[in-house]
Amino acid sequence: MLDRLNEALEHIESHLDRQVDVAGLARIAMTSEYHFRRLFSALAGMPLSEYVRRRRLTVAGAEVLAGERTLLEIAVRYGYGSGEAFARAFRAVHGTGPGEARRNGATLHSQPRISFRLVVEGSSSMQYRVVEKPEFRVAGKKVRVPLVHEGVNPAIADFIRGIDQETIRRISALSDQDPEGIVAVSDDLDPSRAEGTEFDYYHGVVTGSADVPEDLDALTVPAGAWAVFESSGPFPKALQYMWRDVFTQWFPSNPYRSRPGPEILRVRITQSAADAEAQADAELWIPVERTTA
Repeated sequence: MLDRLNEALEHIESHLDRQVDVAGLARIAMTSEYHFRRLFSALAGMPLSEYVRRRRLTVAGAEVLAGERTLLEIAVRYGYGSGEAFARAFRAVHGTGPGEARRNGATLHSQPRISFRLVVEGSSSMQYRVVEKPEFRVAGKKVRVPLVHEGVNPAIADFIRGIDQETIRRISALSDQDPEGIVAVSDDLDPSRAEGTEFDYYHGVVTGSADVPEDLDALTVPAGAWAVFESSGPFPKALQYMWRDVFTQWFPSNPYRSRPGPEILRVRITQSAADAEAQADAELWIPVERTTA
């Protein structure tokens, strides 16, 4: 899998002066465009589009300093419709405009080429199971919130505090299948998974019932396979690290890829007087499909 991802990266390098076709990259990696975007973001620590932009402007920066082409020629070569658009993008990456860089020989910023490799430490194992589930519904309360990669998401915390206990009791009563009880459901995430992009958060339960009260929000989830991962550790760090490890370790080593659908987190938080931070036991449900290669 990592070999094919690196082939896709080589393709990017040879096409920096033209439009990069993400569907074509996914074909090289022998996976879906959806999974390719998610896997790249998890492995590289940045969205695919941001990496391509940075690499393109890194190479363009070298041409600006070389002085062999006009600034407009460089702008057009790297896909910018005008010199002004190129100058704005150039300044955002390098901290100076292309004209100033050429006149003054400015020091520019460089985005190194990325390559992926698997580091096998053998110090821990990841517990998982694959579950086939028929169509079900998520029932509860929904809010649109920004994505936060590290620490508690304040928008989610405020939203949960605003749900009264009677509503929580009514939602809990609808739970009739695994994962049981109140769960956190993330849906309609941006493919880039970039910090600050928005997604739908449901504080609810998984149910097979079609009879959901009108004052609650409901999400119908099609039948399919789910990879279920278990984790224990400090809250929320262990949960966020578990998501990272799923995409950086488990997917590259197993014959599955992610498919569109919500992610479901079932978590139980405990904290004793002796604990400096809360501890969490969690299950993360990721929609998957088996790869053919």
